[in-house]
Amino acid sequence: MPKVSSLIVPYASYLRVYEPLAAFPEPERGHWARYARRPERPSYQDELRRSLADLLPTPPIPVPVHESGDAFVADVDGVLCVCPWRTRLRGWQALEGLGGELPAPVLDAVLPEVVRHQAAQDYERWLARNPDARPWIRTSTWHVPLNWFVLVSDEEREYDKGTGSGGAEGAPVLRYRTPMVQARRRVARGLRALREALDEGPLIDGLVDVGRWLEEFHPRSLVELDYGGLVHVLTAGQLDGDHSAADVAEGIEALRAGDGSVAGEAYGRLVERWRSVRDRRSAN
Repeated sequence: MPKVSSLIVPYASYLRVYEPLAAFPEPERGHWARYARRPERPSYQDELRRSLADLLPTPPIPVPVHESGDAFVADVDGVLCVCPWRTRLRGWQALEGLGGELPAPVLDAVLPEVVRHQAAQDYERWLARNPDARPWIRTSTWHVPLNWFVLVSDEEREYDKGTGSGGAEGAPVLRYRTPMVQARRRVARGLRALREALDEGPLIDGLVDVGRWLEEFHPRSLVELDYGGLVHVLTAGQLDGDHSAADVAEGIEALRAGDGSVAGEAYGRLVERWRSVRDRRSAN
């Protein structure tokens, strides 16, 4: 059995915001400036492994006792930008949604009710002291939400085939990166087209929610959509042929032009592509 430190966790994708150092107050700004100078920094796989390791003790630790001091770092046209992990905050938020993800007997076996109740109380007290807190990272399991693709364009797609040799090092990478101003503009245009053509629904609601989240950040931030561990679920051919952002853009443009047929074809491609991935969820 592989050690937790070498285990590849395949099921999560991410939407991240990298903010310039200027967006952070001191002393946090100084912490991130020093952090960025480290020769080695942990990866998203390291973050997931730590979370899994916390579930092994009895009772399990559903939320870290202390907030993470780690972050992802990016150089955006010479400007240092960071995306704090905030694993404690995200852990609390993930717990809130577990009730709708797992059957009650499974949930109780993984995280006993008394553990969940204590975590919920801790979050309530913490939130009273930090009412404006928000995560820099959103996580999705076994798929990439369609509303995330509205934020990016196919021209921003970055696909590195990697070496395909076992561990996370040298693994494929599929991601999109776009300036915050572009992401917000695309959300606004997409919402206009969707609301003119469709009744209210999950796609519109999800896009409204993402748009509100983006407004919380510095306008010179970078937005990243990362397939994360899903690159270990999809084949090389599926990754190479995946242009979901282009399909979403085509569908929205078709709705704007009143062409329901073309919009339906684009949506059909997306559903077919992601159904095979989500089916893995029930098979594991």
